[in-house]
Amino acid sequence: MPADATAHIRIARPSRDLQAAEDFWTSGLGLDVLFRYTTDGTDGEHSLLMVGWLDAPWHLELVHDPVAPIQPRPTPEDLLVIYLGEPVPDTLVERLERHGGKRVPAHNPYWDTWGVTLQDPDGYLLVLSTRAWSSS
Repeated sequence: MPADATAHIRIARPSRDLQAAEDFWTSGLGLDVLFRYTTDGTDGEHSLLMVGWLDAPWHLELVHDPVAPIQPRPTPEDLLVIYLGEPVPDTLVERLERHGGKRVPAHNPYWDTWGVTLQDPDGYLLVLSTRAWSSS
């Protein structure tokens, strides 16, 4: 497969608690569980949770090593932005908050103008943007 627009993208990051992350991303945002692996604790193995939309050309991989956990260290600019192209539904924000999200002000005020920023259970930021995106 060439490295071009047809390539699938995986965004991987550590998670403190895969169950809390799954609740936020699936029950909150509505992503599907694409793959799950739970380690038995064998040294060097990692538990994985991959979530995304079934036909999307990307997915989010959350990783937890119970033997040597890596703490998430998101910065204010580590954003996952979803361009909705319409107003952000209050019901979606409320659902994300019920499932472990926390609405926060954006570090960059651009995102407060054009969307809503939520912090996931690991501290990473999800922006639901009212804008649309097109690369053409």
